[in-house]
Amino acid sequence: MPSDALSRLERGEDAWQDLWNDLHHQGDVDEASYAAVPHLVRIAAETDRRDWNFYGLVSTIEVERHRTSNPPLPGWLIDDYQAALQQMQALALIDLPLRDDDLTVQAILGALALCKGQIKLGALVSSLDSSELDELVEEKLAWDELYK
Repeated sequence: MPSDALSRLERGEDAWQDLWNDLHHQGDVDEASYAAVPHLVRIAAETDRRDWNFYGLVSTIEVERHRTSNPPLPGWLIDDYQAALQQMQALALIDLPLRDDDLTVQAILGALALCKGQIKLGALVSSLDSSELDELVEEKLAWDELYK
């Protein structure tokens, strides 16, 4: 249950695997996923231990919210959800200069794009692993040939 995992996360326990499993499954998200976003952001704001899991999970929920097979954001949640995205943007701007691990930096950049309404860009940045990024820049930019 997401509420159990959220409570564990709030107590400082590592509950990320359970949250990923509970809130996202192969592109499927639902109202519980959307409702978890304000709680995830609130909990993240109370700590300085934010990493790729926080930015990645909220970003995944935001991207998948736009999938036609997933339910729309319910009206009763719109204001809290949008406020949470704005707060995540503020956290990302604090964290970006402080983080240097590749996964967290990429997750922050994807989250920032999503918070600014750049859904396609945020989805692209959030979803690529390092080998997919290498392949994309080689294909589109001839990276190995033209860049050091």
